[in-house]
Amino acid sequence: MNAHLEAMAPSLVWRHFRTLCNTPRPSGHEAALVAILEEWADAQGLAYDRDAFGNLRLRKPASPGCEQAPGVVLQGHLDMVAQANSGHAHDFTRDPISTYVADGWLHAEGTTLGADNGLGVAAILAVLEDPDLRHGPLEALFTLEEETSMGGALNLAENWLEGSLLLNLDSEDRGQVYIGCAGGADVEVDAQLPSAAAGEHERVVEIALTGLKGGHSGMDIHKPLGNANRLLVRVLRSLEAFDARLISYHGGTLRNAIPREAFAQVALPADEVDAALVAIAGLETILLRELGSGDSGLKISAQRLSEHPDVEPLTLDASVMLLAALHAAPCGVERMSADVPGVVETSNNLGVLSLEKGRLHLCALVRSLHDSAVVAMADRFKALFGLIGARVKVENGYPGWAPNPDGELLATFNARHAALLGHEPEVKVIHAGLECGILGSKYPHLDMISFGPLIRGAHSPDERVELASVEEFWLMLRALIEDLAGQR
Repeated sequence: MNAHLEAMAPSLVWRHFRTLCNTPRPSGHEAALVAILEEWADAQGLAYDRDAFGNLRLRKPASPGCEQAPGVVLQGHLDMVAQANSGHAHDFTRDPISTYVADGWLHAEGTTLGADNGLGVAAILAVLEDPDLRHGPLEALFTLEEETSMGGALNLAENWLEGSLLLNLDSEDRGQVYIGCAGGADVEVDAQLPSAAAGEHERVVEIALTGLKGGHSGMDIHKPLGNANRLLVRVLRSLEAFDARLISYHGGTLRNAIPREAFAQVALPADEVDAALVAIAGLETILLRELGSGDSGLKISAQRLSEHPDVEPLTLDASVMLLAALHAAPCGVERMSADVPGVVETSNNLGVLSLEKGRLHLCALVRSLHDSAVVAMADRFKALFGLIGARVKVENGYPGWAPNPDGELLATFNARHAALLGHEPEVKVIHAGLECGILGSKYPHLDMISFGPLIRGAHSPDERVELASVEEFWLMLRALIEDLAGQR
């Protein structure tokens, strides 16, 4: 599958990306890809090993005469976000990603593409294979479970890596280089809420909110995108006027993807159903007006279900209190940075929300350039959801990456970018959880930068990569490695 990729330039990169597309690799299911890479390393004569968590390292000795150059660690993560459009049957643990080219961009058929971080990984493999590249000592570090928990980086072995420079290839903007990123943590909310059987006078209405674009919960959080969980909660709050009681809820699938869809069932008095359906239709018009062109595909559908419901909705008080807490929960941009213009400082994504048989589960992802702000935002969740008796845990915390604008690696990158492309890159700080912050905490001596090709719609089925930017990215990566090979 995806044979057309091998006809594209740069051929080394796209050939390896084809392997990644054809090998299922959602977070937690990277073992098959690791085995393929180890077999490939054997064929290339490259040394490889794994740490206790399963992170994979490949090593290539320096080119003759470059043995004294600084060691370079090329780093990317093997896993990808698993998101598919409604109605598009795709098993991310079994099915390959099907790709196509349109208007100079590579897309996937109804799913995430995996360019995040597949193209970074493919470029690293291409570097290791390139027979004409002059380089110093190289290490390729491939981490696991980045998209779900940063588990690979958090559990990376210490005193394992040997290089002094690290190139993270997990950024998504052409002509930019990143020298800092946000830290973050998962906030998990759980509760068992009181329920009571539906009465003979009540009927069930099912509501579906679909059609949103979704996106990356860090890099896209400042954009005019709808969050399906936030919007459906608004719809449900409007039904309190009809004494609606929440039965079930399912919204979002990943804490680091802005939810595109959410679904709920409510029980309400039979004589209020028609009025409730009219109110829901009216809210679709209102929300579409608010979202404007930023997310114009919103659809809200509602239908009456069973005549004699055999369900146990939440009690009216529990339903009202839960929806009030969800409505008040932080969502989206909390604060813009005062020191880095145009960069989000602190945000939260209401990523995954479910209610089934009275059991509530919410997973939110808090991000900030300041670790203290992550702690403060998580504490707000504890305070808010503690009011309804929920248990709140903060897990999978990871540190931010403090910028170093005076690093020698950045200076080398800027000079090469100017020589190769005619202008210096934009030096940026990203509101996303690059692994550099964690890697830097374990290996504080590392001088690090992050760059990559132009990717849009990451973490959604709209994910795509600009083909011309991949060629530029490859040229820049090769040239930078050769420049570093000449340093002592």
